This record gives sequence, structure tokens and C-alpha cells, in this order.
Amino acid sequence: MHARRDLDRRRFLGTTATALAATQLGMLGSAKGLVQHMTRAAAQLSTEGELSSLGRANEWLNSPPLTAAGLRGKVVLIDFCTYTCINWLRTLPYVRAWAAKYKDQGLVAIGVHTPEFTFEQDITNVRRAVKDMNVDYPIAIDNDYAIWRGFNNEYWPALYLVDGQGRIRHHYFGEGEYEESERMIQQLLAEAGGRGVGHELVAVDARGIEAAADWDSVQSPENYVGYERTENFASPGGAALDQRRVYAVPARLKLNQWALSGDWTVGKQATLLNQANGRIAYRFHARDLHLVMGPAARGRSVRFHVLIDGQSVGAVHGGDVDDQGNGTVTQQRLYQLIRQPRPIADRQFEIEFLDSGVETFAFTFG
Repeated sequence: MHARRDLDRRRFLGTTATALAATQLGMLGSAKGLVQHMTRAAAQLSTEGELSSLGRANEWLNSPPLTAAGLRGKVVLIDFCTYTCINWLRTLPYVRAWAAKYKDQGLVAIGVHTPEFTFEQDITNVRRAVKDMNVDYPIAIDNDYAIWRGFNNEYWPALYLVDGQGRIRHHYFGEGEYEESERMIQQLLAEAGGRGVGHELVAVDARGIEAAADWDSVQSPENYVGYERTENFASPGGAALDQRRVYAVPARLKLNQWALSGDWTVGKQATLLNQANGRIAYRFHARDLHLVMGPAARGRSVRFHVLIDGQSVGAVHGGDVDDQGNGTVTQQRLYQLIRQPRPIADRQFEIEFLDSGVETFAFTFG
């Protein structure tokens, strides 16, 4: 789970909190404990927002515009999302299953897509992502954050359940507590007069990037590649902000440090490769490693090659890489580059881009 930092709030992730000191993570024992602790605190928010803010959506996908008045009598599930958020992607199998199972009993599931990165404001990108992820329930495009503010929301993902009278009766921020949320869906549907709701829970077989994180093994927090929010950049001499520079990877990286090699421009939100054969190295500790990236120009593709501890990735390659370590960036999205079995240890990841013109935004882990 994470929150907008530019709203003067700390940013939280499903893996850990980038804005919290390491001592706080240690006090809670694990990254999962940190998320649970934060979620309990966030659940004490007193202002729950209003369904009427749906009327301020920029656009709708999979549905004509929906309104609070038109939803009266229905149980409504509101799911705040942004399509490159790994924390939201890991909750999607449940939301998708609930939308399908309870549709005929009166549940209306609505995804509210509130973008984090600039490219997530592009309706073409969102439409493609919705299709690729097999999301067929209504999606409200919230590029202006109007619905986000209407709900006084702070987090991706955030789940709100609204009863037939338009009252918010339940919310949950982040990943987990799926049984509790589904039980509340069943309760609200029964209160609204739904028949045949039952008490059985959905059976979810989440795979690929949607599979639950291996929380006990995650020791690497999400990290941005743009200078506005990055941490632990280790190339000698530091970053030249918004300027081309040739970088090098130091002889040794400590855990959660990262570095560039080659001709790059480190920008506020993203880092752009100016010449072919640039590399990024990252020392991490987690089962999964993902990178949000995309071609700087629409229609362009950028080939890449991945190594782990200096060797071919082999069986630990992610879903967007073959067993030889090869892949291609064709869209602005999250790419799964590493998925490895236990035991998990500190490892050094490297990605070399064989073509110029790639923009990299954020590393996430699971």
C-alpha cells in the first residue's frame, strides 16, 4: 500500500515504508507487520468521503457514467487503483472475483483509477491495461483526483463498501483481510434484500504478478528512480539532476543500494537512457523484483538483458523475461523481472538496455 507524498503524507508500500526509518521497521518485526500496523492506524480515519464524487470522473470505461442516485439500493464496492501499483495488482484477483460472483445479488464494483505517474493519465494506456488484466467492471477515470478527494482517500489500493442507503460501512487500505471484506459484502447484500448470497468465499488462484507477496522474505522497500523520491543511489559523484551524464556502478553495492552505468538523464519522476547499453544495478532481498518502465516514445521498443549475481537468470526469471534473461519494453507498465524460489538471500540484479530511449520509474518487490 502506498500514499501520495506530494499531499504531505508519508508514502507507504506493501513491502515496507520508504519514508520510515529502519528502526521503525525493526520494531514491528517485518515489512508485513509494518503494513498491518499502518492499516490499523489508517482505519481510524473519521471522514469516509461521499459517493456523489463519482459524478466528477473524467471518463468511464466498461460502463456509462454512474451516479450516487443511480446506485441507490445497490451495494457498491469502490476500489482506488493505479495500474502500475504492485500492491493493487495483488488485490485485483479478489476484487475481480467479487465483482463476478455478487453481480447478480446487487453488488456494483467500481474501480477508481487515480494516476500516480504522468503516463497513467493517458486513457489509451489505462484502457489497454484494463483489457490486459481482464477487468470488465466499471472504471472511473480520476485524473483530477476529484473522487480521491471526495473520499478523503490517501492510499493505493483502498477498498470502500457502501450500503444500499449510500453509507460507507467498511474500508480497508492495502493488501490482505480478504475474508473480512467479503463477509462484509455478504452482510450488506443481505441487508439490501439480496437473495442467494450464501456464506461461501471466493476461491482465488492468483498467479504471475498477481500472486501474494512472500512477506517473510521481503527486505527491500519500493524505490523510485527519479530524483524526487529516490533513495540509496550509489553511483560515484551522485546524480546530475535533469542533465545528461555518464555514470558508473561501484565495485560493491550494499543491500538496497542501486546505481547506473552509461549515459543517463536523471529526471524528477523518471530516469532516461540516452545511449544504448546503459545498465541499472540493484542489490535486493525479496522473492520478486519488478520495474515500472516504458519507451520514451510511443511505438518504440527497447530490448533488455537481465543478470542475477553476474549470471544468466535461468529459472529465476520473471514473467516478462525468458530463461536466457532477454525481454523487450514495449509499453509503459510494470514488468516482472525476477521471481525466485526460497531460500531468499541478498542478490545483485542488473538490467542492460540494448537500445536507448527507455524511461525507468520505480522498483517494487514482493
